[in-house]
Amino acid sequence: MQKSMHKKRRIVPSKQWYTALLTTISQAFQLKKNPLPWGRAIGAGICSGIPVLLGLLAGNLPYGMLAGIGSFTYLYVFNIPYAQRAKKLLFVMLGLAFSVGLGTLVAPHPLAAAIIVGWIGAVATFIFGAYKVAGPAAIFFVLGFSLATGMPIDQSAAPLRAGLVLLGGALAWVMGMSGWLRNPHGPETTAMKKVYLELAKFMDSVGSAEAQEERQKLVLLLKSAEETLYAGHVSWQQSGEYQRLHSLNDQANAIFLDILAHMDQSKDRLPAHFGRSVRAIASALGEKEKRQQEEKQREEPYEQSEVTERLQASIREALAVLEAPVASLEQERIGRRPSFWVVLGGSFDKNSIVFLTSVRFGLILAVAAILAYSFELNRSYWVTLTCAAVMSGSTIIATFHRAIQRSIGTVVGILVAIIVLAAHPHGLLIAVFIMLLTALTELSIVLNYGLAAFFLTPNALLLAESMGQQQSLSFYASARLIDVLLGCAIGLVGTLLIGRRQASALLPHYIAKTIRSQQQYLLTLFSEQKNHSDLRASMERRKMQTNLSNLRIVYTTATGEIPSDKTKLEFLWPVIFSIEQIGYLLESCLKSAQCPILPDQTLSQLLLVFENMAKSAERQTSSAKKTIPLISGFPQLEREIRELQDALIMSTKA
Repeated sequence: MQKSMHKKRRIVPSKQWYTALLTTISQAFQLKKNPLPWGRAIGAGICSGIPVLLGLLAGNLPYGMLAGIGSFTYLYVFNIPYAQRAKKLLFVMLGLAFSVGLGTLVAPHPLAAAIIVGWIGAVATFIFGAYKVAGPAAIFFVLGFSLATGMPIDQSAAPLRAGLVLLGGALAWVMGMSGWLRNPHGPETTAMKKVYLELAKFMDSVGSAEAQEERQKLVLLLKSAEETLYAGHVSWQQSGEYQRLHSLNDQANAIFLDILAHMDQSKDRLPAHFGRSVRAIASALGEKEKRQQEEKQREEPYEQSEVTERLQASIREALAVLEAPVASLEQERIGRRPSFWVVLGGSFDKNSIVFLTSVRFGLILAVAAILAYSFELNRSYWVTLTCAAVMSGSTIIATFHRAIQRSIGTVVGILVAIIVLAAHPHGLLIAVFIMLLTALTELSIVLNYGLAAFFLTPNALLLAESMGQQQSLSFYASARLIDVLLGCAIGLVGTLLIGRRQASALLPHYIAKTIRSQQQYLLTLFSEQKNHSDLRASMERRKMQTNLSNLRIVYTTATGEIPSDKTKLEFLWPVIFSIEQIGYLLESCLKSAQCPILPDQTLSQLLLVFENMAKSAERQTSSAKKTIPLISGFPQLEREIRELQDALIMSTKA
């Protein structure tokens, strides 16, 4: 028996590598089923084209192209609250201007430029990772710096170049914020719509095999919606519509807890009209004229209980909030988001996956730049840009995908560039091509990154030709192809050599760390300490939230490693699921007026249970089950702690 087991262990890894390689290659060419972002694509095209048109009108196309670098700010526009978007876009436009100015200053010193481009990439990756901001992260900062180092050397032009980029960024900022005039709380409303639609799906799934999966989706959406609402909060101006959305978020949480209470007591399905009522709330959000029409729902007879009555009352309360006049809504205290330094401090740790990923990104980027300068390649910055693009994948598998997509996409893109540049575009035609190629890039990138490279490459070659660099098309095409292949190779090799199993190694540490932070928050929440401190702004709460977020990132990263222990990760998923559920339930206790002060004996037993689970996760050894004491008024929390204890025992045995 043992011999056969050893034989399997010798054979399986090679099969896993072969299978993983084939799967990775096939996945790189799959088209995602995402809706095409027409509005975003048109906006990006306009932002990139207007500076070029203004440069043409002023008789100085290179200046227009420089301002066009600032227009990349628009590519960081996502559906986030306008209060947060304004600050994010301001940071991006200033960062792009700074990168171009700094690149101009250090252009005569290749070694310094290589070190600084690594530093820029690391800092941008760290900030975007710490704040978990969607978007291209460091790529366009690296692009601005690299393009500046490839321009004619003129250190005195640094203020002018940075200023032109800043003007292009200002245009993108205005366009990115233009939706605020029409719908100032559009992103927050969209987030609440998603919550209520998922809440209805969860209601429909109660009593079926899909209930757990829908529950997990809903918890993530509830957490995301709350973060969105906090991000949209402006302390000096709190509108009635924002208050309505905040109250609806509280009601969504109350409804979710009532559903969990029903699941504790019964395996029966919920009445269908419950889900329809919740969907009516979702469809009426942001549509004032529909609210009155969709208030009433046809009710079917069902077996009533105390829990279902409470659930129905919560749904009616949500409908009442939706219909209530703004003046009648109770002004609630809105918690503040952690400060900039608190957020960065939470990720600045030797075991933080965000910090380690940022260091790796910057180090490999600097090496790529040094190698490109050492080989004295023409337009060597394309090596650095490609390396940055390849490493922007969130996991090692995603990095492989990017390398494959970038390589093949560039080859096809060069063919497209030959067709475009064969027409010898000049004047207005250059601006039209740039607008068109930018828009097509934004449309295709949501489907497949390789498809986007079809349009990225001719756009880059058109930019190089239009900046007045008198070289043949074959020169640009061959240089681009060689540099892209070299950049892909450096990015891939560097990612594989540095920390390819980093996330898997960190998982036990992060599981234990998160459990201990929940232990400390639970102690504060259910003891007399809560009467002497502001729990919403407490250090214990911030630590728990940071650790929960980091744990999810580490687990997701571990699933994308090559090779990865799929069996181990599958057994760990119930552990991650229960930890996230406990985190959500602890947050719900904070909002509840019935949160009790537990006796010292009960608290001591709970602390023992959490410490036992943390040690089990840290040492990856099974330990004896501990008795979970009664938590008055919160049976769901008690049950979830028990499930976490069982999940940890199962995972360590596996």
